[in-house]
Amino acid sequence: MSEESKDLGDKAKEAFEDAKDATKDFAEDAKESAKEFTDSAKETFNSGENKKILAGILAIVLGGFGVHKFILGYSKEGIIMLIVSIVGWFLCGIPSMLVWIVGLIEGIIYLTKSDQEFYATYQVGRKPWF
Repeated sequence: MSEESKDLGDKAKEAFEDAKDATKDFAEDAKESAKEFTDSAKETFNSGENKKILAGILAIVLGGFGVHKFILGYSKEGIIMLIVSIVGWFLCGIPSMLVWIVGLIEGIIYLTKSDQEFYATYQVGRKPWF
């Protein structure tokens, strides 16, 4: 029985070592995948096209709050839209409705422009409205 115990012990040690090696391989693969994902995400978020898409979608969905203006770096215009939207609720909602319509129109304009046009107009040319 002691030989069987040794065999089982040896098999358990081998299984443990195999599992340990598999875990190391998995950890290395996971690190490599995470690095690739991080590099890809950095490249994606630093490109002008994705600012266009992000700004356009946010303008359509949250345009009244001026979120798309902050994304493009227009803080003053974003604050104006946010204040008009909030104060507008106390004035029967008409100013808020107008700001939301402006946001919707800007979102549509952003998404229909070509990447080069968007970059030249809103990121290089710094055109804050429409």
